[in-house]
Amino acid sequence: MKLTYPGVRLSTSCVRTEIRLGWALLVVTAAVTGLLGWELTDTAARFLRNEDWAAAAGHLVFMGIVAALLYGSVVYQLTRIGGFQRRATFAPATYHELSRTYHEAAGKLVVLVPSYKEEVKVVRRTLMSAALQDYPRRRVVLLIDDPPAPQDSAEAATLQAMRALPESLRQLFDAAAQPFVAALAQFKARAESTLDLASETHRLASLHRLAARWCLLQEAGFAAGDSGDLLFRELVLRKAAQAHLTAAASIKGAARRGGVDRTRLQLEYHRLARRFRVRLGSFERKRYANLSHEPNKAMNLNSYLGLMGACHREVHRADGVHLQRAEAGIRFEDAEFVITLDADSMTSPDYALRLIHELRQSGNARVAVAQTPYSSLPARSGTIEYVAGATTDIQYLIHQGFTRYRATYWVGANALLRKAALEDIVVTQMERGFPVKVYIQDRTVIEDTESSIDLINRGWQLYNYPERLAFSATPADFGALLIQRRRWANGGLIILPKLLRYLVRGPGRTLRAIEGFFRIHYLTSLAAVNFGLLVMMGIPFQTTALSLLWLPLSAAPYFFLYGRDLVQNGYRASDTARVYALNLLLIPVNLAGVFKSIQQGLTGRKIPFGRTPKVQGRTGAPLRFIVAEYVLFGWWFAGVVRDVLEQRWVHALFGLCNSVLLGYAIFRYVGLWESMQDVRAAIAALRIAGPEAINPALAETMPGTRANTELT
Repeated sequence: MKLTYPGVRLSTSCVRTEIRLGWALLVVTAAVTGLLGWELTDTAARFLRNEDWAAAAGHLVFMGIVAALLYGSVVYQLTRIGGFQRRATFAPATYHELSRTYHEAAGKLVVLVPSYKEEVKVVRRTLMSAALQDYPRRRVVLLIDDPPAPQDSAEAATLQAMRALPESLRQLFDAAAQPFVAALAQFKARAESTLDLASETHRLASLHRLAARWCLLQEAGFAAGDSGDLLFRELVLRKAAQAHLTAAASIKGAARRGGVDRTRLQLEYHRLARRFRVRLGSFERKRYANLSHEPNKAMNLNSYLGLMGACHREVHRADGVHLQRAEAGIRFEDAEFVITLDADSMTSPDYALRLIHELRQSGNARVAVAQTPYSSLPARSGTIEYVAGATTDIQYLIHQGFTRYRATYWVGANALLRKAALEDIVVTQMERGFPVKVYIQDRTVIEDTESSIDLINRGWQLYNYPERLAFSATPADFGALLIQRRRWANGGLIILPKLLRYLVRGPGRTLRAIEGFFRIHYLTSLAAVNFGLLVMMGIPFQTTALSLLWLPLSAAPYFFLYGRDLVQNGYRASDTARVYALNLLLIPVNLAGVFKSIQQGLTGRKIPFGRTPKVQGRTGAPLRFIVAEYVLFGWWFAGVVRDVLEQRWVHALFGLCNSVLLGYAIFRYVGLWESMQDVRAAIAALRIAGPEAINPALAETMPGTRANTELT
């Protein structure tokens, strides 16, 4: 298993080398692109002179596809340079700088963990990750979105276990906090008289070692050996333990130098007393008739955000229980900062403190969202989880580069939000006759992306912290991955007009043009690139052999740098081909998401939110996607045969390479036997329930699989 954390750390000289290499290869890309453009333009002009309108039209389409592919290459190379430039100048805050924020500027923090039919042990890891944040005024709330009264006995048992989880963790942390709370009380009593600084230093060091020992003892509960447990032990428990051991050594060292006084002793005792004191709770919006019941993560979060800062009481009415604002009752505390943490994500213990420290710096008063784009969990080499995780880790680099050009997007798995910014973009909508507050837009299924545009429209900024401090699970099979990637491809085209309106209004259009260069690509790339590859593979355009040779040369810097980045992130250079194969496999999935965007744009009807399964067992893929993969392979291979017969050798070679890689991806990442299982399950469902049953692949009829009912 690769272990992404703590990651590859490059020296300053290596970072500068990467920046120089990036600029050099960008010049190469520009030069080759210029030669390619000259050749393509000359060919188009020849078609027009000969009045060969069909060939000219086809050639213009080909030029558009080439432009889209090169656009992506340039964006990747520029964001890569930008990311390395940020790394070259970045210096993480020291322990003493963070301590000042901790003691002097730590506003209230609430961590919201939305959960829908998750595995209890996965959520437990996430809640413990949140609870172990080294931050003084924190509250962790599990937002359970399961149906509140399930009929299935297994679902009812899981729901009951989920409801009990916050209380069981509260008891665990209360017991852990007792020695440190008692030590603080004893210190205060001793402080009434003269303190023995040497003895107090010894006590503090012993307490830090006790805290470290507690963290390490928790490893026994996370010894299953899966990637999540492995990373939790390394990222959360051992890192927290090491921080306490370092603090113990630092205190003893400061004492030897005479640098420990009464004030520092008091601060250290207070910090230890707060280390395990965390308030944990849960909330279920679906228990209340007057809250949003929209089936998506955004409205789950919005329901709780809308209650914060006031008291509410339960009122029983004919249509069910309502939450009504009142002078006294259930108190939903407000907070200056909110972290939204996916139920399968984990953050480093210093995550909140480091990000809030950044927000407290001068010039950051208008930063609404701070985050570290999440990295992937460790996975077994060669699996779809491993290769999809590689794309996640490369996306991390791209997002870091976006911040260099003020083009950051909110990535919703683990973002720290300034509550005042959310209040600035809130709107009230009516749902089932009830007013509901909407902070995070749910018009599309990529809710965080649209909310990014809302925030920058109001003058707020977004920021990616340049260290790997957050990790999230990658779907472990094709059925689960297609749910996630189809959702990611759905919504960009709908959001694009809102972005364009932002880019063209008001002053500063030059800077916004640079920002827009990156933002537009983020919203349109999945549509343009996947459609372009499909058309380029399927249609043998009338173009010169020279232009077909220039095209791979223009892409060579991109693939070289991609492979280099994979190696620097713990992968192999050969994984570049596997990533490309996976991207070919996802063409039907991505295009399905794009077509859903177009459908929503035409009809105005909201697309259902497809939740990515995060439980054990294989997720069956819908029949239409299994069929689409094999049809695509057959179509491309037939095109190779046709190209050979018609002696289009360059296009034949291009098609053969793509066909082989797609075949590899089907065999390796979908699986021949698994494909047969899903097809048989769909046919069985069709026989039982009729044609309408083909949509959800009822994979539970096959041993060891789980139905994919997320795609409609």
